[in-house]
Amino acid sequence: MQNKKLEANISMIASRIMAGLNMNALKYLLPVWLGAMTGVTVRCVFGALAFWITGLFVKETRPTKKQIIQMLCLGAFGLYGFLFCYLVGISKTTPVSSAIFNSMQPIWVFLISVFFLHEKATGMKIVGIALGFGGALLCILTQGSDDLAHDAFTGNMLCMASSLFFAIYLLMSKRLLDELGVVTVMKYIFGGAAITGLIVSFFTGWDVPMLRDALHGDWNWMPWAVLAFVLIFPTYISYMLVPVGLKYLKTTVVAMYSYLILVVTTVVSLSLGQDRFSWTQAIAIVLICVSVYFVEVAEKRVV
Repeated sequence: MQNKKLEANISMIASRIMAGLNMNALKYLLPVWLGAMTGVTVRCVFGALAFWITGLFVKETRPTKKQIIQMLCLGAFGLYGFLFCYLVGISKTTPVSSAIFNSMQPIWVFLISVFFLHEKATGMKIVGIALGFGGALLCILTQGSDDLAHDAFTGNMLCMASSLFFAIYLLMSKRLLDELGVVTVMKYIFGGAAITGLIVSFFTGWDVPMLRDALHGDWNWMPWAVLAFVLIFPTYISYMLVPVGLKYLKTTVVAMYSYLILVVTTVVSLSLGQDRFSWTQAIAIVLICVSVYFVEVAEKRVV
C-alpha cells in the first residue's frame, strides 16, 4: 500500500504540473485561435476517443447498467460543467486568477462533505472557509478588466464555479473508482461529456479561427502544436493520472494538489507576460492557502 500511495502522489504531481501548463496554453489559444465553447467540445470528444481506444487494450471489470448511467451523467454534467466554466472563464480572465479559484477545490470538497456526507464542521474549519471565500471575494472585486482580461469579473465567477464542478467530480468519481477500473470510469465519463459537448456545439456552432486560416492558406503551426499539447497531456494523460491518485489518497489530499497548479501557472504566466504581479492576487493566494491549512489541521485534530 505504501508503494501505491507513492505512485498516487507522483501521479498527482505530474497531473497537476500538466494542468498548470494547461492554463497558460488555453490562455494562448482562447479565443484568438479557438472559441471557448468549441474548445470544450474538442477536448471532451478527443478524451472520449482516446479512453475508448485505450479500453480496447485494457481488461477491467465490466460496469453494471446503473454504473454506466451514473458515469455518463457525471460526465454530462460534472466534467462538462467543469470544462465549460473553466475554458469560458479563462478566456475572459488571467491564468493566475483562474488558478486562484482552482485552489478552492479543497474548500468545496469539505463543504460538500459537510452538507451531504455529514462530516463534522468545527470552529477552525469554519474560520478556514471564511478566509478562503474572503480571498476569492478580494480577487473578484479588485481585479479590473484590461488588455489581459477583457471581462475579469465574469471570468473569475466562472472559474470559481469550475472549481465547484471539479470538487463534485472528484467526490463522485472517487466512489466509482472504488468499484471499477480507471480506464472504464474515464471512458464513460468522457463519453457523457462528449455527448453533451456535441449537442451544445450543434446549436451554438463551431468557432475555429485556426482552421479557417489554414484552409485559406495562412498556416500557423504554433496554435496547432499548443492544441496538440492540451489534448494529449492535460486532457488524456492528466485525466488518466488523477484517478490513480483518487484510488489511494483522500479526496481532500487530491484536491490540495491544486496548489501545484497555482505555482506552475503563476511562474509561467509572469514569465510569458500573460499576467501582471498584483498585491491583491498575492493576498488572495495567501488567504486561500491559509484557509485550506486551517481545514486540514482541524480535520487531523478531529481524526
